[in-house]
Order: sequence, then structure tokens, then C-alpha cells
Amino acid sequence: MKVSKLQLFYLAALSMLAFVATDMYLPAFKAMETDFATGPEQIALSLTVFLIGMASGQLLWGLASDKFGHRNTLFSGMLVFTLASLGLAFCDQVWQLLTLRFVQAIGVCAPAVIWQAMVIKRYDASTRQQLFATIMPLVALSPALAPQLGVVLTNQFNWQSIFVCLTLVGVVLAAATLAQSKETVAVKQTSMGTDIKALLHSKSYLGNVMMYATASAAFFAYLTGMPEIMAKLGYDAKDIGLSFIPQTIAFIAGGYLGKVAVKKFGDEKILKQLLGLFSVASLLVFIASQWQLSSIWPILAPFCLLAVANGAMYPIVVNRALSSAKQSPATAAGLQNSLQICVSSLASALVAAMASQAQMVTGIAILICMGGLWLGYVISNRALRQHFTTPDNARVVSEE
Repeated sequence: MKVSKLQLFYLAALSMLAFVATDMYLPAFKAMETDFATGPEQIALSLTVFLIGMASGQLLWGLASDKFGHRNTLFSGMLVFTLASLGLAFCDQVWQLLTLRFVQAIGVCAPAVIWQAMVIKRYDASTRQQLFATIMPLVALSPALAPQLGVVLTNQFNWQSIFVCLTLVGVVLAAATLAQSKETVAVKQTSMGTDIKALLHSKSYLGNVMMYATASAAFFAYLTGMPEIMAKLGYDAKDIGLSFIPQTIAFIAGGYLGKVAVKKFGDEKILKQLLGLFSVASLLVFIASQWQLSSIWPILAPFCLLAVANGAMYPIVVNRALSSAKQSPATAAGLQNSLQICVSSLASALVAAMASQAQMVTGIAILICMGGLWLGYVISNRALRQHFTTPDNARVVSEE
């Protein structure tokens, strides 16, 4: 099934919106501190509040989408996001900033979840895999490009212009959502509780979600620890910022190469190769993290290999997880994303809590994530699970 360029652009915009909304205002923190007459802690708290909203809102929108339909639910979410963004452009109290950032996060959860469900519902297996492989690497550009756009808007106008820009984006995407063809919402034969219970009992779903979550957690552990590691090695802020470019390029390259390889060899064979690459890269990062370094490259170079593996792996495991839950794809996407954020936050918190030993702890955290990745693969793979199943003694006796 062929996907139009306009539809591809629409789905990509939905997938990137949450990350753009997260990162675009980061360069404006100092200006916001001045205008709100507060310290950095209160402004930084607005980011924490946003992430809490992201973690809590995705499952709710997923459940609503499967019950009321993708189009109407997505429009409702975009409306919440747009109104909150507009309110942020005019707020002048810290409590307003924190409240509206939470509401904005709840709203942006709708596109973050529903675009994945739309892909599962609308397209065949081959097209789904190619769409995920095309769109998901683009998401990696968001953390790199969004802050740069925020710098331009803040310097040319003011920090409020960032939220005006997000408001306009919300209006455009809301209008584009209304322009989507109306869907026939089938009456659900199962309850929300039944859907969630079925997902939690699905080995294929849980295993692939675990792989997605732990691979993401390795990324978050690195992102949390790297600034402190580089600062202790004597790098300045500019060098720290530039260090995130190679991994972004590696992630995008991995997505493209994975897309080509899966099309040629199939996802199962490629997934095994990616597990091997992720493991080798994780071990190299761990080994380097336990030594006294004079340069960041012994950690950065193998992490770029890990980024290649993640860029190629994400579309495969997300497609597998959601394809195993075709009756409730939005609920599945919401639960998947919520678990991914929770596991990633735990990895980030582990590194942050021991920031004084960031180099060593980052390596350990990534090694733990590698173990979780393999556990997820075993859980999702029926043939491998049989090797860990307790033998039926009665059956063994009868065979003798």
C-alpha cells in the first residue's frame, strides 16, 4: 500500500511534536528566570512536570482512541495541546507555567500515541515496517533542531514566541486531523481492563516493549551522564553540545540502514545482528567507563555504534509489539510509551543520583540495559522460551 508524501509528513509531524515541545524552550531558561523573578530550580521543574505528564497521559489517550476512534481523540488531544501552548505564551506566574506545562504534556501525548496506532490500523505489515523505519529516525532530529529554533525565536523576539510557534503548529495539525477521512468506530467487544490484561499477558508484546524500553534507557543513561563526564575531562559547554551530533547522525544512519536491510533480509535476521551490535557496543562503553580517560572518544565512539543499533532496532520492536495487539493498537502504544518513559527515567535517575561517579555509573547502567534487552528478546521469542521451560516429567517417562 503506497503512502502519499503529504500523509508521511503528517505522521512524521505528529511523531516529532512531543520532542519539539519538550526541548524548544530549553535555551530560554535564563530569560524565563528573569521574567518570572525566580531561580533556576523553578524553571527546571517545568521540564520535570512535563515529563510526568508525558508518562501519565499516554495510556489514557490510547484507551480513549481505541474506544472513540483515532480521528476524534487525536483532535481532542491537539486542542488541549494548542490551548495550553497559547496559555503558556501569556502566563506571568510560576504556578501558571507549571500547571500549563503539565496540561500541554497531557495534550501532546495524544499524537505521540495515536500516530503509531494509525499506522497499525491503516497499513499492511510491510508498509508498517517501512513507515516506522522512515519516521522514527526523524524523531532523533528533534532534540538537535528544536533548541536551535528556540534560540532563534528567543533572540529575535522573546521566550513567549516559542509557545506562540507551538500554538500555530498545534492549529495546523488539528486542522490536518479534521481533514482526515472519518473512520467507522467498531463497538468494542472487550473492556479497557480486559485489553490491558491481555497486553500484560502477551509474551510477544511484553518482550518487544521491554526491548524498546531498555534500549531507550541506555540512551537516557548516556544523555544524563555525558555532560558531567565531559566536564570532568575538561571539555567546555560548546564541546559538550557538539558531542551529541555524532550520536544523532549514527541513530539516523542506523534507521536508514535498518530499513534497507529489513526489506532485503527480514526483521528476524536483522534483529539478531542488532542485538549483537548493541551488546558489543555496551561492553566497550562499560570497559572504557571503568578506566581513567583523557578523552571522551573511548566512550563516545562505541556509543555511536549503540546509536546505530537503536536507530535500526526501534522500528522493528515497536512494529512487532503493536502488530501483536491489532484489536487495541492505541492502548498498546500508550502502555508501551508509558513503560518506555518510566524505565528510561529510572536509568536517568540512577546516573543522576551518583553524578559524582558519572563515568563509572553510566557504563554500569548501560550494561544493565543490555541485560534487559536480551531478557526482552527471550521473552518475545517462543523458540528461545522453550529452552527455559521446565520439562514435563510425565511426557519424558512416556517417551522412554
